[in-house]
Amino acid sequence: MTPNIELKNLSIGLPKKMNYGKDKEVETAICKDSVEEVFLAKDGFRGDGVADLQHHGGLDRAVCVYPYEHYAYWAQQFNNPLPSAAFGENITVTNMLEQDIHIGDIFRLGDAVIQVTQGRIPCSTITKRTDLPPLMKGMVDTGFTGYLCRVLEEGIVREDSTITLVESHPQQVSILFANQLYFHRPKDIEGIQQVLAVQELAQDWRERLTKRLENLTNPV
Repeated sequence: MTPNIELKNLSIGLPKKMNYGKDKEVETAICKDSVEEVFLAKDGFRGDGVADLQHHGGLDRAVCVYPYEHYAYWAQQFNNPLPSAAFGENITVTNMLEQDIHIGDIFRLGDAVIQVTQGRIPCSTITKRTDLPPLMKGMVDTGFTGYLCRVLEEGIVREDSTITLVESHPQQVSILFANQLYFHRPKDIEGIQQVLAVQELAQDWRERLTKRLENLTNPV
């Protein structure tokens, strides 16, 4: 029986200047605000955006998801509770851990329908936002990165919207498996082929893993 998924936070935000460290600043959309209701389009939530278009955003990365359970883990690790949407995620959810979510899984989120496309590759902006230098390495080490989704059907999402599994992908390649492969097993040819076999994989990851596979199978 699938456990009930609960939407704990719904957040959006546009790029703006964020101060960090000693008198430093960066343009980023990681600082998001909770909202009661927002329209989810193919290219993401209305009123949401990214500053670094090369590494964030796009149709395959329209929605950022982060598991709520990890907040307690990080608070324990750093003896410091994190603010809501600390990872710049759009939705913070229960019972959707990386180990249980597969690339290609489809969920109904409010009136919209989303599909999981890739794990998230953490960036230094998370460290700057939280002022916790070890956090990014911790995310990579654990695989607690959250993940990204494309939008199959547009619609309104509310803070009390339900999230339900529509279809679990038959190949069952979990986000955690893909994360472990990507970050810790760069020469695992069989694993790379397994991830690439999932047609619904985000184009960015497909390109990265295809290049890695080519280097392994056709070394110069």
